[in-house]
Amino acid sequence: MYLTITLYTLNMTEKSTSNNKYLPIIFSFVLIIGIILGIFLSGTLQKKNLFSVKNQRYDKINDVINFALQDYVDTVSKDKLEEKAINGMLQGLDPHSAYIPLEEFNEVNDPLMGNFEGIGVQFRIQNDTIMVVNTVSGGPSEKIGVKAGDRIVKVDGKNVAGIGIKDTDVLKNLKGKKGSTVKISVFRREVKHLIDFSIVRDVIPTYSIDISYMVDKQTGYIKLSKFSATTTREFSNALKQLNQQGMQKLILDLRGNGGGFLQSAIDVADQFLTDGKLIVYTEGKNRPKQYAYATNKGIAEKEALVVLIDEWSASASEIIAGAIQDNDRGLIIGRRSFGKGLVQEQFNLSDGSAVRLTVARYHTPTGRCIQKSYNNGTEEYMKDLNQRYLNGEFENADSTKFADSLKYTTPKGKIVYGGGGIMPDIYIPLHMDKNIEYYNQLINKGLIYQFAFDYTDKYRNSFVQYKTTDDYINRFTVSNLMLNDFIEYANKKGVSKNMKGFDASVVKIKILLKAFIGRNIFDDKGFYPIYLQTDNAFIKAVGQLKK
Repeated sequence: MYLTITLYTLNMTEKSTSNNKYLPIIFSFVLIIGIILGIFLSGTLQKKNLFSVKNQRYDKINDVINFALQDYVDTVSKDKLEEKAINGMLQGLDPHSAYIPLEEFNEVNDPLMGNFEGIGVQFRIQNDTIMVVNTVSGGPSEKIGVKAGDRIVKVDGKNVAGIGIKDTDVLKNLKGKKGSTVKISVFRREVKHLIDFSIVRDVIPTYSIDISYMVDKQTGYIKLSKFSATTTREFSNALKQLNQQGMQKLILDLRGNGGGFLQSAIDVADQFLTDGKLIVYTEGKNRPKQYAYATNKGIAEKEALVVLIDEWSASASEIIAGAIQDNDRGLIIGRRSFGKGLVQEQFNLSDGSAVRLTVARYHTPTGRCIQKSYNNGTEEYMKDLNQRYLNGEFENADSTKFADSLKYTTPKGKIVYGGGGIMPDIYIPLHMDKNIEYYNQLINKGLIYQFAFDYTDKYRNSFVQYKTTDDYINRFTVSNLMLNDFIEYANKKGVSKNMKGFDASVVKIKILLKAFIGRNIFDDKGFYPIYLQTDNAFIKAVGQLKK
């Protein structure tokens, strides 16, 4: 999770207009690591030189690397030594400063840019085979005839099925420069031979909004998954469309949103706050205070507002939640957010790699810094969410303790706290009803998801009758025959209907089966409107807005 505000190259001082895209999905997302490799000197001469410059500044890291290259017992890679040195330095600073190797640069940055170059398919590894889950609408794969359910068994004549291929390997094979060509061979049900496609790669758009739709005649819902370079435009368009449909209330879902560009977060908050309201400010030793205020351009300043957060809402998401909470603009519902209040800038190195360096902390309008402590090191920092779970915080709000010294007050007198995430106004526990053991086992083993995936694949042609998402949502039902097939499937996987809570689980099982099948056919638009019927935080938000 990270927050990026400016991109630099070694030869550039011009600031980017966009964040990470994920991050900013936390926002507006120079360290120049100079490792200068010189001439190797003999041990004696080197020691003399070191003594002669003992009172001067010299590159100690470079000396150690040179010693290792010249005298280490085994052959070592200069590049690997440099990367380890950089990683060691950054890890000693804070948990969010990071080195991005050249080979990972596009993988890390593409999600924040709002597009990538490839063939335009969503896939998953199923039984050691690349299976197309969906094709991107208007993308090169869809145009040429690749379909959901196709199995990719060859890429450029090389077998990729049954070899233990991983997601990263698939991306390396299918992504590539716009205009380049990749040949794939796919297996399709009911076709006896492999089908060959020659696909010209193109720019594939990615989206930060999973779905926006009207829950009822007055209530809109937007699920925002990250803060990327396209978020401002996407979010504005979504609000306009919902307003045209009569929206008077809004649920903004930031659960699982790890952040992104700082400026994107500011722009989203600006949609809800009136002119002059403080959104966030940042400051660091080498970065003077910078304040971001709302303008008069917001198009959702009067609608009733609920923001959903959880323990995976971080950085840019926390800026939004903090701005709404501190300005008494709406309700925050869910569980305590991650607690990342550090701002990163990205500095590109001359070999194509990059460094993300923490340059500032951000503060909410009341002055809160919500960054949780990392005094015990990165490893313990990353274990924080697991510790919250063990402490019972996911099940009971009283398990969260805040220091009185970190207490702040909003303009209307509400008490809020800094020092470790945003605590919601209304707490929703992670639902773990021990009386529905049957359902819990199904979820823990992912059996509902897997059965729905296999069912969709087997009966894909039967879903052609549903022309639109609304048609599917309104007409498709999980039959008793399908439910019995699932129960038998679960039994074979070790989950017996004799477990406690079987009867109470049936309704939820039917809803989730329908939701997962809907996602397989219609993507997120066929998933969220169904799935949210089982979501306690969403149900609570709808109830609060009705008040």
